[in-house]
Amino acid sequence: MLPIPAFVALVLSYLALRAFLSEGRPFLVLFLVSCAIQSVLVTLVNGYNIGELRPLLPVSATMVPPLAWITFQDALVSRRQSHRFVWQIAAPVFTLFCRVFAPETIDIIVPLVFLGYGCAILLQVQNASDMPLARLEAGRVPAVLWQGLGWALVGSALCDVLITLAFLTGNDSWIGWLITLSSSLVLLLLGMLSGSPSAMSPTEEVAQTVLPPLPEDTEKEDREIVKKLEALLARDALHLDPNLTLLRLARRLQLPEKRLSRAVNRTTDSNVSRYINAWRIRHACTRIEEGASVTEAMLDSGFNTKSNFNREFLRETGLRPSQWQSTRTKTSNITHISKTS
Repeated sequence: MLPIPAFVALVLSYLALRAFLSEGRPFLVLFLVSCAIQSVLVTLVNGYNIGELRPLLPVSATMVPPLAWITFQDALVSRRQSHRFVWQIAAPVFTLFCRVFAPETIDIIVPLVFLGYGCAILLQVQNASDMPLARLEAGRVPAVLWQGLGWALVGSALCDVLITLAFLTGNDSWIGWLITLSSSLVLLLLGMLSGSPSAMSPTEEVAQTVLPPLPEDTEKEDREIVKKLEALLARDALHLDPNLTLLRLARRLQLPEKRLSRAVNRTTDSNVSRYINAWRIRHACTRIEEGASVTEAMLDSGFNTKSNFNREFLRETGLRPSQWQSTRTKTSNITHISKTS
């Protein structure tokens, strides 16, 4: 019996409460709360016809994209102090200014804010080295989730354009439904994607240190870096840590994360995530051949989720873990994996 946005607000409030109690991520909580507040405002304005709140809608809406960007940066790119994000309030402040002094520009400003932040997220997730805090065991999953969030922001901008067109063409009866459905779907998608564990980095703080600049990349230097990486993994078994990130790995090698990423890419024709997961799969294969169950092998090898483990196992060996377990061959694909990764 609840209006759709009210139901969405309840779901988002639950996600915010869960994040507050378990994750310890203030930016994520603030982002989810802002989405919930926007859903409540849409409910009151379009569900219960409280027109006095309508002027607040564009201002509160433009708080969502900057908070999505801040959450993305804090989750996968760089743990920064809150004062570094203060300038992000420019979008809602400028929207408030336009709402008071130039209300005719609101239909342009709001879609541009959503479009700009959505495109910014999409551009950054194209490069894995731009997400140094992402869990390596998750592979491309964090990038895919945040791409979904970026496209949701872009989709919201397109929905705002449709609402404006409906108003200009005299189809006022469509506007209420367009606002209700589009905002509800977008806000729910934003909340669900950002609240996914795979979309977030490990919660522990990572020391941010400034490293000296390196000389120009060479093929020989790339090979040396990969040799050092192999020696580190063989000695300390860092790949068995499910919370391992590119940034932590680079800090152990005293390298900038982008330099390590480039060296692995050029030397192995693979990215760091796949390279580390290949080490994990080799370990899992050995554990299975020693008699461990598939679940035990998965957990012992640094994987948190069965879906990621099954995907990487199939990609590296050409077999599912259960198929590997049933064969238990000593002349296995472990040698093949070590040669190609």
